[in-house]
Amino acid sequence: MTVTYDLGGKTAIVTGGARGIGKAVVAQLVQSGAEVWIWDADPVPVDGARCQAVDVTKAQQIKDALAEVVANNGRIDILINNAGYLGNYGGFEAFDPVEWQRIIGVNLIGVFEVTHQVLPIMRRAGNGRIINMGSLAGKEGLPNLAAYSAASAGVIAFTKALSREVCDTDIRVNCVAPGPIDTELIRRLGNDVVNGMINASPLKRLGSVDEVAALVLWLCSDASAFNTGAVFDMSGGRARY
Repeated sequence: MTVTYDLGGKTAIVTGGARGIGKAVVAQLVQSGAEVWIWDADPVPVDGARCQAVDVTKAQQIKDALAEVVANNGRIDILINNAGYLGNYGGFEAFDPVEWQRIIGVNLIGVFEVTHQVLPIMRRAGNGRIINMGSLAGKEGLPNLAAYSAASAGVIAFTKALSREVCDTDIRVNCVAPGPIDTELIRRLGNDVVNGMINASPLKRLGSVDEVAALVLWLCSDASAFNTGAVFDMSGGRARY
């Protein structure tokens, strides 16, 4: 069942919106009437949305893309910080520092860079919705995903801190922390790892991108106006707190 909200007249930016969870979020935002801009390092066309090539770790690329969005729409109502990079699955001692720097860069610094430029526009309007995509790894710390876990934990803490800084406005900042979701990102880890994730899940399956997108959409709507600084699990029962 697809649930939609009336987001007509709203302008949304979705980072990493060309694939996986981001693409599903884009589709549901478009279906709900929002004007959607995808920022992706490797953009591909998505029906009903505009797509820009943006590396979320590059401040100038963000600035240039943002200028185009504002020139066309004059406002930004919704920001979904979804761009992510999982990296290799393996022990931290064997990790190449270049790899974990990229993981931290995309998953955490990228959230900082994008939010730092978009937030002033929302603050001038006095309202907005920011949804940061974290991970179950950030709550529990998953072995063989140490850098990714650390970056996700940073996203969670950033969400809580920023929400308190903007609570004098109608800007709401929340986080969604998925467990294993059926995406190419997860499938690349290999069948043994994926099967282990499924076996560790009380529901014995991976989540779907549409299930995550439905939660994100609700957080974009007025129905969740009293939620800010919250972390919403999407883990099939795996999350322990």
